[in-house]
Amino acid sequence: MLATAVQTYRDAYKGLSRSTWCLSLVMLINRSGTMVVPFMTIYATQKLHFTLTQAGIIMGLFGLGAIAGAFIGGKLTDKLGFYPVQITALFSGGLLFMVIGFLTTFLSLCIGVFILSFCNESFRPANSTAIVFYSSPENRTRSYSLNRFAINLGWSVGGALGGFLAGHNYHLLFWVDGCTNIFAALLMLKILPRVDYKKHETSHEQQSATSSPYRDKIYITFIILTIVFATCFLQLFGMQPVYLKSEWKITEQQIGLLMAENGLIIAFIEMILVHKIEGKRHNLFYITSGILCIGLAYVLLNVLPSLFIVAVFTTALITLGEIQCLPFMNSYWIGRTQAYNRGSYAALYTIAWSSAQIAAPALGSQVAQYAGFHTLWWVISIICGAVALGMFLLKRFEGKMA
Repeated sequence: MLATAVQTYRDAYKGLSRSTWCLSLVMLINRSGTMVVPFMTIYATQKLHFTLTQAGIIMGLFGLGAIAGAFIGGKLTDKLGFYPVQITALFSGGLLFMVIGFLTTFLSLCIGVFILSFCNESFRPANSTAIVFYSSPENRTRSYSLNRFAINLGWSVGGALGGFLAGHNYHLLFWVDGCTNIFAALLMLKILPRVDYKKHETSHEQQSATSSPYRDKIYITFIILTIVFATCFLQLFGMQPVYLKSEWKITEQQIGLLMAENGLIIAFIEMILVHKIEGKRHNLFYITSGILCIGLAYVLLNVLPSLFIVAVFTTALITLGEIQCLPFMNSYWIGRTQAYNRGSYAALYTIAWSSAQIAAPALGSQVAQYAGFHTLWWVISIICGAVALGMFLLKRFEGKMA
């Protein structure tokens, strides 16, 4: 039994390039310091004494900055290459995290958060392009999953440590987050060789309407559905911590443990699951199943008692849904690209999630403040069901919409 389990893990990680592993190690270091964003809503309301609406605006500006950063980051990746964009984003983001800790007025924090997010999120399109470059078609989904493994293992460390630090001194969050960003940039310079960027020559056919993601009807439909889904999913890191703190009386340390739970489940299960099911069904099948699982978890927040063990269970259910859909979302958009337009597709997918970062706190805070958290969870579960139906129909009508 043990030998079989070990062999399964070996098979799941076998065949990935050294550069893919190095890129994931850099991501692990970077995400191990992820503390500010998950605790920003609590920090703004509990320590700076802003209203829930103001906290929602601040988190929304994270998303607005991320949209601008993703768009510019995609353009710079096409022009300069993914390597210098990643280095610059990590260095600038690290410095700005430290600056943010000194901003205590609503206006200054809004401006600082926008600039920080702009620099930080320019990293994503470049990073997605790098993963594709360092992987092969046969192991591309697993290469993305390894990157997510690093992200979520780091998230678990950062979440647990962030909860501990938040319980003592919130300002430490900004310093640790900033230092890990800078260290990740230095590590990338050390262990990952620079890749010389060579502009792809494009033919007349490649410059046709179908080469642009903005003219790909199927992809645009997928992006719209992704924005709606992500708006619901991101409540896990925005309104749900506030709900657990204010309504269920769960401490910051326990919230940090829940974040660690999310990361650890993904870290130890996702690669194995992807290895087992990749290619057996259409990507949209797994995406649909995962969204339904997440919707069910939000229903349970309303019907189960307000206990920490229930929060552990619902977090696990949301995480299992995340494992089912997010890796295959990456596979889906990559499957619609060619080398000459991959940067544009990556930028639009990043923008979709960045748009949700605006919508999630803005809409979630308004519904929670004026209609209550329980109404918010019911609305999210219904929307998840509708998005799952949309993904199912998208699979059926791909040929007609092409």
